[in-house]
Amino acid sequence: MIYLDNNATTIVAPEVKEAMEPYLSTMYGNPSSVYEFGKRVRRSVEEARAIVARLLGSHDAREIVFTSGATESNNAAVRSALKSFRSRRKIVTTRVEHSSIKNLCNALGEEGYDVITIGVERSGTLKWEEFERALTGDVAIVTVMWANNETGVLFPMERIAAIVKAKGLLLHVDATQAVGKIPVDLSGVPIDFLSLSAHKFHGPKGIGVLFIREGVPFEPFVLGGRQERDRRAGTENVAGMIGLSRALELAAATMKADSARVTSLRDRLESQLLAHSPDSFVNGGEVARLANTANLTIPGVETELLLIRLSEFDIAASGGSACLTGALEPSHVLEAMGLSRDLALNSVRFSLSRYTTEEEIAAAVDVIANLVSELRSGGRRTYDQ
Repeated sequence: MIYLDNNATTIVAPEVKEAMEPYLSTMYGNPSSVYEFGKRVRRSVEEARAIVARLLGSHDAREIVFTSGATESNNAAVRSALKSFRSRRKIVTTRVEHSSIKNLCNALGEEGYDVITIGVERSGTLKWEEFERALTGDVAIVTVMWANNETGVLFPMERIAAIVKAKGLLLHVDATQAVGKIPVDLSGVPIDFLSLSAHKFHGPKGIGVLFIREGVPFEPFVLGGRQERDRRAGTENVAGMIGLSRALELAAATMKADSARVTSLRDRLESQLLAHSPDSFVNGGEVARLANTANLTIPGVETELLLIRLSEFDIAASGGSACLTGALEPSHVLEAMGLSRDLALNSVRFSLSRYTTEEEIAAAVDVIANLVSELRSGGRRTYDQ
């Protein structure tokens, strides 16, 4: 298989599986237990927490709360702010957020909150004047993603955080696609809440983090036991916590080299496909973006049909967010960037990882180019794989 859908999920790194294994077998104790078997597991949990804190630039491991993933973290951060500042009825977000924020804000709008959704330019960058005008004193929280999951476009978080904090407002950042791919240093960027998921950087599914800066008020989203210092109830996913911390260590250690190599592969993929189809274009290609993400619009080629045909050649790609798989609606991100409905439905996302090879890119380009020709001609041919 040629897997080019790494923004949806990633393979678990062998080193991560090795680190997790004892906590799925011999070290299976409940870390909340008072006996030594449980205490040993508790020490491992706190070691994992300390590793995550250090690698994110948190000055205190108590700022790290383990969750089931970024969707829970996103919900927890936004709903906590609304509970903490009940007189503030406004939320500021953007038109290109992941569905876990987009659909949450839609639901909150139905509950009576005023959701202000900031637009983006054709390049995918923020409309700054519109953003700054929205930051009034009755805003409970500003929630903005760091890296777009569909286009890879990066928002300049230092600038965003400086503007938001100058207004005295809370800032939540969905860093799901950023963590493990670009440097994230919370010691230098005044973010109040930050969300991430392990499975986006070769860790396991079902485990994530919500960073809560010391001194920021927080109301728990999941109630029950007293785990995570009363901030997130439920018996801890210990193996997941260990896996997340190990995956983050690996990502930090190889980030610079991985980024350079993956950028080269992505650029080769894009340039060769654009050479084959000169009327095609890269969405967000003219601004800063993730090294691993290529979102191409190929006019006249329906995304759904292309993905089906690619699957027949055992090549995995995406029409956008994995959470929208199966939907026929165009990407809300691409429409926010000004693409027509038809062009948005002619767009495909390829996302690479540190495990993507030159041979895979060469083979994928050959198949994609042939399929584009086939679909544009309305015919169907067979190709050597």
